[in-house]
Amino acid sequence: MPEGDTLFRTAAVLRRVLLGRSVTGARGRPGGPGLERLVGRTIVAVEARGKHLLIGFAAGAATPALTLHTHLGLHGSWHRYRTGEPWRRGHQRAVAVIETADAVAVCFDAPTVALLETRALAIHPILRALGPDLLAAPPDVAESLARLAHPRRASMTVGEALLDQTALAGLGNVYRSEVCFIERVDPWRPVRDVPAETLARLVETGARLLAANRERSQRTTVPDALGGAPGSHLPRPQGGRLWVYRRTGRPCRRCGAAIRSAPAGTLARRIYWCPVCQPGTGDRGIDPDALPAGSQLG
Repeated sequence: MPEGDTLFRTAAVLRRVLLGRSVTGARGRPGGPGLERLVGRTIVAVEARGKHLLIGFAAGAATPALTLHTHLGLHGSWHRYRTGEPWRRGHQRAVAVIETADAVAVCFDAPTVALLETRALAIHPILRALGPDLLAAPPDVAESLARLAHPRRASMTVGEALLDQTALAGLGNVYRSEVCFIERVDPWRPVRDVPAETLARLVETGARLLAANRERSQRTTVPDALGGAPGSHLPRPQGGRLWVYRRTGRPCRRCGAAIRSAPAGTLARRIYWCPVCQPGTGDRGIDPDALPAGSQLG
């Protein structure tokens, strides 16, 4: 699933080619929102909120301003093309198409595509419930910590809580594993058992990683590629751009122990950790020593 840094870059690219332009053509998937209503309108805003993308359109002569809301889910993406340029994915996968005189923006495979009156964004149930965006300048760490400390999250594991977009917006499956590793936190530990100062470090490190990667096409969390921060207190590994994500059974870049992984949360997204650097995980997850030779996991 695209994370906050990916949406930040997507918004930046689309903003350069769409902002201030007039829509010459628009369409969506059959049975979807009537995007043809956007033709003739001027694009006045392109912004990311956590993992959500919002494209704003000016009001018409007798119609209110509108906003196209997309959430990319696990497999969605936005592409930008020049007029007449071949698409890199099949046209049947397009769920939203916005055309201007010299560019075409196409959203493929997104599960959420909605056309809303812009004035209704403030009461939209999902957008209104979002926690602070960790890519805001500056991110509201205090509010994120207050939301993490809410009683309804007390029994959640810290690994699950970091993905809760109503607590803090922008972190996804890659970052929750990497952040917990960098800060030596057991991702299976209940939030109620994590000291406040440790939660603060997790949030602050997550925000720094998102900011460090928002202009990068290849995400990295290791200090060699980040100029020494965040995580600059860690030893500098040789090669590799991530510490633990998708490294099941491979040696930890810090201590050499075998990385473990297991599905976590309601969506069963796999979390990765080092049982030595993040003590307390016990026997959860995959024991790499028990894997058949040649097994590929993670």
